[in-house]
Amino acid sequence: MMPGVRRDLEEQEELTLLRVRVKELEQRVEHLRVSRRVLMNLLEKVEREKIALIHNLEKENVRLQRDNSRFAKWLFSKNRQIVELQERIELNQKKA
Repeated sequence: MMPGVRRDLEEQEELTLLRVRVKELEQRVEHLRVSRRVLMNLLEKVEREKIALIHNLEKENVRLQRDNSRFAKWLFSKNRQIVELQERIELNQKKA
């Protein structure tokens, strides 16, 4: 075979291999784009869930603080009643 023809064949083979390689790389890039979109969607979903959880925890915290305040007031009221009853008992014991 003539050197020029052989060289042309080698160049054609190299060009064919390079085209195949370019196609493979293009496919990898497309897969990476899809993977990136999937990851971004997951990240957005996790962020939305985190925000919802924080919102629910804040609401629960407010409810617990309100309940705690009510309980403290009730407890204080009962303590006051106990003190008043003790004072009455002491007063009645002194009269008797």
